[in-house]
Amino acid sequence: MTPAVKNPEPGNKNLVYFAVSLLLATGLTWWIREPASTESQTYALFLLIFSVGLWLTEAVPPFAVGLFIIGFLAYTLGNRMFISTPEDIKIYVNTFSSSVIWLMLGGFFLASAMTKVKLDEVLIKGALKLCGTNPRRILLGMMIVTMVSSMLISNTATTAMVVAALMPLLRKLEKKSPMSKALILGIPIAATTGGMGTLIGTPPNAIAAAKLASVNQPIDFITWILYGLPVAIILTGAAWWMLVKIFMKGVDTISLRAEVQDKKSKDDRPSAIQRWTVIIILAVTLTLWLTSPFHTLSASAVSAIPLVFLPLTRILNGEDIRGMGWDTLLLVAGGLSLGTALQQTGLLDLYAQRIAGLRVPDIAFFFLLGYSTMLFSNIMSNTATTTVLIPLGMAILPNNQIEVAMIIGLTASTALFLPVSTPPNAIAYSSGFIEQKDFRFGGVLIGLLGPALIIFWVLLIS
Repeated sequence: MTPAVKNPEPGNKNLVYFAVSLLLATGLTWWIREPASTESQTYALFLLIFSVGLWLTEAVPPFAVGLFIIGFLAYTLGNRMFISTPEDIKIYVNTFSSSVIWLMLGGFFLASAMTKVKLDEVLIKGALKLCGTNPRRILLGMMIVTMVSSMLISNTATTAMVVAALMPLLRKLEKKSPMSKALILGIPIAATTGGMGTLIGTPPNAIAAAKLASVNQPIDFITWILYGLPVAIILTGAAWWMLVKIFMKGVDTISLRAEVQDKKSKDDRPSAIQRWTVIIILAVTLTLWLTSPFHTLSASAVSAIPLVFLPLTRILNGEDIRGMGWDTLLLVAGGLSLGTALQQTGLLDLYAQRIAGLRVPDIAFFFLLGYSTMLFSNIMSNTATTTVLIPLGMAILPNNQIEVAMIIGLTASTALFLPVSTPPNAIAYSSGFIEQKDFRFGGVLIGLLGPALIIFWVLLIS
């Protein structure tokens, strides 16, 4: 009698995925590398392919991939055993002090404080009263609030605060609920698409405007809204429709009755002083974020306000801080290191130059630039992507510099396929209500529809 074949243990399956990713990365690296590639470019290409394989297969936790990236770069590019001319590896390990990390950390502190003093419950109840009990309207309302907020505030901070405000409802719906997945996926999508709407919505917008100003074609705040806002509205609406169709079939109403307030003792309830302290810190932080064009403080510098004053006023203690999403910060830091390596080693320039050498009609090149930006931004910093591709595209199409800058700047915000693709994705992933594979819904829709819509709209109004 033939014994039954047992299903492989999860650990064994992960080992198989890891080995397959390693073998594919090694083979693809030697197959597609240029003969003239430097040692550092070869290592960066291998790391890129291997990291994407690990992220896609989830052979190891995503944050572990981030740590591996940093360790790999430090060990190979800074070690004479692996490279004839070792590099200064500080640029790869200093991503822990990146402005994005500090901005996310400030958002985490604010979100944790709002939850602790129950401000999130106050906000969510107010919003849900307007939305009613229809889950479609609730999802639409939350996505609209997130989209509008992300036009003026960092999409990272917006996502952190909205996710925190939704936590009481999400916990009530449970992790396996389709409604909870729709909500937690809709927030980062709306935050990312909303960032297209204004000049200060996301760093790629500012980079595009700076590049245009450098060639004496400046773009003002209102003009950018004309380009970005219609696209943001259409993509947010399309994402809402998709999430409704996938996750909300047959769900007509949900109960929004307050949960366990009666079970809370008076000692557990926040005092009025605590709540007003958080409100003041939140208001000051938001005001400085909103008025960033009028003062010299960067968004990351403003994040020091909650980082300093929330622990100082004893709103947050050591236990609260230890419970924050540090694994998410490790994930983002690793993604930033990978993007830095692709740019610093010249690997991205090498392949970008090959793309530039293709003789194709202008419209075809617009599509090539748009979809290349989307793909690169999924696996590396969208800031690095726009920094490299905008000057390249403007040099190739000198008569269409505004179109090139706007297409690349906007399509950099259509990357949503991986947790590391954008900080809002990473924050949503850190909630624990979704798996990495769930990002494919928004990633495919926005990644395919977004660049085409942006190209059509930019060319139409330019």
